Amino acid sequence: MPNHDPRVDAYIERQAAFAQTILVYVRELVHEACPDVEETIKWGMPTFVDSGGILCGMAGFKQHASFGFWKHALVVGDDQPRVGMGSYGKLTTLDDLPPRPQLIAHMHKAIALNAAGHSEPIARRTPRAKPPATMPPDLASALGGNAKAKAVFDGFPPGQRREYIDWITDAKRDETRQKRVLQAVEWLAEGKRRNWKYERC
Repeated sequence: MPNHDPRVDAYIERQAAFAQTILVYVRELVHEACPDVEETIKWGMPTFVDSGGILCGMAGFKQHASFGFWKHALVVGDDQPRVGMGSYGKLTTLDDLPPRPQLIAHMHKAIALNAAGHSEPIARRTPRAKPPATMPPDLASALGGNAKAKAVFDGFPPGQRREYIDWITDAKRDETRQKRVLQAVEWLAEGKRRNWKYERC
């Protein structure tokens, strides 16, 4: 007899009819593939766990339902990007799910991964390089009149030059901008970075 959590029963009963059909089907499939699975509620949604941790979860929404594996990329594959919380996109009918044998195979893979202690690899974003900052004409003119300040500025890496440029261009009033230009030239002539005051904090 499957170990059903009454909270999951209540969750399914609160969903729209189309979502109930999908959630009941998925729930039965999970128990079929993993008879020892335990049900719980995590993050407000039905979640299935075994001795190795979270296996998968499901959810119902107004317009769709979802079913997804905790170790999505390892179970389904990197070529199947996760859509929302689910591994198979937004589900509106049972036809949106893969065939039952494929679902069972995915479940068995998730169980095996948990048993082996595998962790979901963390997707790392490649940072986008910022375009070079555009030199404000007023700063360029001021640096042109102070060779030492210009040499220091030109010797800074792009990020440190950007700090001065952004500080000046972010000024809301012309008066503030002019003061910042003069202050920048003074600090640069002394070899200082824009945030030099905080470097020893």
